[in-house]
Amino acid sequence: MKSDIRVCSAWKAEHDRPVYALSATCPECGAKTINSAPAPFDPADPYGEYRRALKRRARD
Repeated sequence: MKSDIRVCSAWKAEHDRPVYALSATCPECGAKTINSAPAPFDPADPYGEYRRALKRRARD
């Protein structure tokens, strides 16, 4: 899932807090913006098997 909300890629160096935008560039410094949403899951999640087992057990 792609998020419309983006964050300035250089906010740690240029700004004192994250700067969010909907465009491809930062409105304050003009740097490129990146997707602000984290990945929905990690395929290499070491505890994923256990989490899914608990979820299945809770449904039953």
